[in-house]
Amino acid sequence: MKFGKVEQPELIDFSLPETHNDTFQLLSMQEKEPLEVYVGCAKWNKRDLKGFYPRGTKDELPYYARQFNSIEMNTTFYHFPKREQVKIWKDKTPEGFKFFPKITNTITHFKQLKEVKDLLYTYCEEILHFEEKLGMVFLQVHGNFSPKRFERLEKGIADFPPEVPLAVEVRHPEWFEHPNNDNLYQLLRNHHKSNIIVDTAGRRDMLHMRLSTPTAFIRWVGANHKSDYSRLDEWVDRVQDWKDAGLQQLYFFVHQNIEVESPLLSAYFIEKLNEKIGTNLKVPETL
Repeated sequence: MKFGKVEQPELIDFSLPETHNDTFQLLSMQEKEPLEVYVGCAKWNKRDLKGFYPRGTKDELPYYARQFNSIEMNTTFYHFPKREQVKIWKDKTPEGFKFFPKITNTITHFKQLKEVKDLLYTYCEEILHFEEKLGMVFLQVHGNFSPKRFERLEKGIADFPPEVPLAVEVRHPEWFEHPNNDNLYQLLRNHHKSNIIVDTAGRRDMLHMRLSTPTAFIRWVGANHKSDYSRLDEWVDRVQDWKDAGLQQLYFFVHQNIEVESPLLSAYFIEKLNEKIGTNLKVPETL
């Protein structure tokens, strides 16, 4: 994941912004329940995660799914999913595993949410064959999709099948400026859609810390730098704060500019979460 990559990460202030007041207000309204936590990588391809798989591993997904409880599925961004393939992926994973598929770029990048209601329904019909292993779908609009196209986003969200949980990621810098950010937040909150937070070196504005549902969907991008570990430590502390305030779900996916380290960082994060907030997640084996 090259988005937000910088050449000198040591020059970046990686400290997390304060939590937005709306987040605490929202979480304070929730019933206190055990926090549901899913942590994973963005892909399971052996070429990208070189060194993670034992020698001789031929089918990576079953091994990956024994180490992690979830996957952020970028493969569905590049290829429209078919139910036959969805069922194959589902059947290769153990009970309790969850998939978090990305909406296909035909919808979000080529058509840019223009007249996509039928496509959204077709996508969801296919992806629902994950059945109980479907976590949350996420919609990422193109970086040039600005607030000038708010009505397209509004219609896309309104048209989205309500039985499929959805998170939304915007990238154009103007979305993070007032009042555009307020409009986006109200749209997501009104429709009970989650507001994705992205933590990457070159786009600190995307750390809005403004949850629109009691679900924190975090896409975290390492910089292949020693600071990656202290950054994860700070996220563990923030999760503790949000858990105490009423957070119900945490979906946390680790990327890297060079993906080889993603399993190591994910394992570190899981171990620290277990220690800090009392989760009992399996710590992946790393070679």
